[in-house]
Amino acid sequence: MTADSLSGGAEPYRMRAGNALRAASDAIPPPGLVLLAILSVQVGAGLAKNLFAQLPPSAVVFLRIATGAIILVAVVRPKVRGLTRRDLTVGIGFGISLGLMNLSFYEALARLPIGIAVAIEFIGPLTLAVVSSRRRLDLIWVVLAAAGVILLAPWSQGDGANWAGIGFGALAGVFWAAYIVLSAATGARFPGASGLSFAMIVSTILVTPVGVVSGGSGLLDPEILLIGAGVGLLSSVIPYSLELEALRRMPKQVFGILMSLEPAVAALVGLFVLGEVLQLHEWAAIGCVVVASIGATRIRS
Repeated sequence: MTADSLSGGAEPYRMRAGNALRAASDAIPPPGLVLLAILSVQVGAGLAKNLFAQLPPSAVVFLRIATGAIILVAVVRPKVRGLTRRDLTVGIGFGISLGLMNLSFYEALARLPIGIAVAIEFIGPLTLAVVSSRRRLDLIWVVLAAAGVILLAPWSQGDGANWAGIGFGALAGVFWAAYIVLSAATGARFPGASGLSFAMIVSTILVTPVGVVSGGSGLLDPEILLIGAGVGLLSSVIPYSLELEALRRMPKQVFGILMSLEPAVAALVGLFVLGEVLQLHEWAAIGCVVVASIGATRIRS
């Protein structure tokens, strides 16, 4: 049997599988797809946090990004032929921001409840949205989000780990804002989804040294590798696919408002999956960030 006949047989299978997935997703309303994507990301984060007892955060990030890169590249090969040096530089910057965003967030996740870590990280894209609006009145959303962060700060406890967690969460927010800007620029320069595929390769190269060194022999454990693959699927591959399908069928404004619920969903996942019970002022802080994010999303449209 020739290679051509093998590939010819595989292609109809991929088409049937793709049609089956499309039919399944079409049966779910677009808001349901967004909520499923959010839930998938946060359950993946919860699964990752459970791995921190066996691996440091940087090693878990390596497993997540490497898994996502392998699957994405298998589906969408990056196309760099004909691109300029400027195009490649933008794509590399996109990949670097993706890797540093995940490294920072997982360090925050190791020190903070998942709902709080996500709420702090949301300050990055929220601030970007308000700055992009160029309306002074919209600064109220930044003030509201800042109030949420103040409520989360461990003023009375003096807990150094919490302060470090807040710092890492804020850093993740900065890289998330950079990720949003560079994502749009990469999408305009790379054909189809090959820009994301290229960025995932860059991100994997970036995190591999620190992830492998910090993980050591623990990365050779089959059970850990399996869980790490699950983190990659839940945190990257599945939500990205669901979000793309949702954006195809709903206005971006509605999509953005639904995505603003992510800190609240993260807090609920932390409660029911990880047993992280938040205090009233912490729920109030997350509410401030959610409301601010919804407001910033509405003003951009």
